[in-house]
Amino acid sequence: MTDSPARVLVCDDQELIRVGLRMVLDSQPDLTVVGEAGNGVEAVELAAALSPDLILMDIRMPDLDGIAATERIRAASVDPAILVITTFDLDRYAYAALRAGASGFVVKDAPADEILVAVRGVLRGDAMVSPSFTRRLLDRFVTGPAVPTQTHRLALLTEREREVLGLVARGLTNTEIAEALHVGQTTVKTHLARALTKLDLRDRVHAVVFAYESGLVRPGAEPAG
Repeated sequence: MTDSPARVLVCDDQELIRVGLRMVLDSQPDLTVVGEAGNGVEAVELAAALSPDLILMDIRMPDLDGIAATERIRAASVDPAILVITTFDLDRYAYAALRAGASGFVVKDAPADEILVAVRGVLRGDAMVSPSFTRRLLDRFVTGPAVPTQTHRLALLTEREREVLGLVARGLTNTEIAEALHVGQTTVKTHLARALTKLDLRDRVHAVVFAYESGLVRPGAEPAG
């Protein structure tokens, strides 16, 4: 990020929600709302026209839902961070949104300070506001005997990179991983960064999704080494 305010596009079909989010964001010197969309089609069009740094994306919108809009935006040349805004904690669509390319989510009725933490976290490239949410989300949505996919990509990683990725997928923070592996936090960050680069993953969230979908770890099981 530069010294200029981060440019934010707010997408929600409820005008009252958009107004509220705009007030919260525009009150901050490092954030500015550059546009609003009332449906998914407008969200895609404005993302291309405005090139925002961050999009706040509602999931349930008319014409085109937030998941499909996220997929279209990710397929285009623009590459903003996308933070899903949803009505319910552990929304059943949240995981689909993450798979589509979102980098996190926040509940609409969260306090303003929590929304700002989520916004700034995603802008920094952080995965989720809370590692504990990673654990709860994946325990809820990535369950069952699904056949792992893209297992061949695991061969790109060193043993230590696989180990770090597995612990990230279990919801551990960098500090906890460092303690578990008896290494420094800088070392953990280095291994994770290399894994993200090798696997062509956007951020920590998508590293977690990959770890589960590749079979590196399974809900309720210890991560594979």
